[in-house]
This record gives sequence, C-alpha cells and structure tokens, in this order.
Amino acid sequence: MLGVSSHEYVVDGVARVTEVNVDTTGQFAVRFYAIEPVANSGPGGLGAGSVEKVQSLLTEAAERTGQDAWKKVVKSYPTTTHQRTVEYRVAGKDSLNKIFTSASKCLRQNRGEDLTISD
Repeated sequence: MLGVSSHEYVVDGVARVTEVNVDTTGQFAVRFYAIEPVANSGPGGLGAGSVEKVQSLLTEAAERTGQDAWKKVVKSYPTTTHQRTVEYRVAGKDSLNKIFTSASKCLRQNRGEDLTISD
C-alpha cells in the first residue's frame, strides 16, 4: 500500500459523501464511500427540523419509485471516476472509520491485517 486518505464533500447541497481512498502498489486504487443527507440548517433560515421533514418526504417519494437515493453514491462517468478504480459503498461513517483506521495501521506497520465490516 502506498497511501490512505479520507475526505468529505457535499453533493448539490443535499448529500454529504465521506470517502476513504487506498492507493495500492498494484494496478488499482480502492475507494470506500458513505453517504448521508445534509441535515443542517437550510437556506432562508430553515431549521434542521424543516430540512429533515423535506428530506423525509423526498426519501419517501424516492422509495415509492424504487429509488434508494440516500444509500447510493451516484457517479458521473467518466467525470468522477477513473479507470483502475474499484469503489465500494458502506452503510455509514462508523464502517468507513474502521476501514481508514485499519488501512492507516497497515501502512504505518508495513503489514496487513484482516478486517470484517458487516453492513
């Protein structure tokens, strides 16, 4: 492994994506994602309760149409993803933090370890 990093970004003001990147010595880079709705105060002074209500309604509408919007990271190919990148979505930040901690430890100690994430 050559490196490990983590960062967050907000997509279109409604979804927060946290990403862990693992750069390997092989041909592939690996990315792990967790996605969650942005539930802070919204535009025009909307409080968190109002934003959560809107998100709840949007999620309910998406589920009726068979979409699983808050559980997927949607990529725009080839703009956001490159060849030789393997991507995984995990259920939440806790799992992502475990992956980051384990990969960082492996990089520092120059040895592998097993990690099981049950999402």
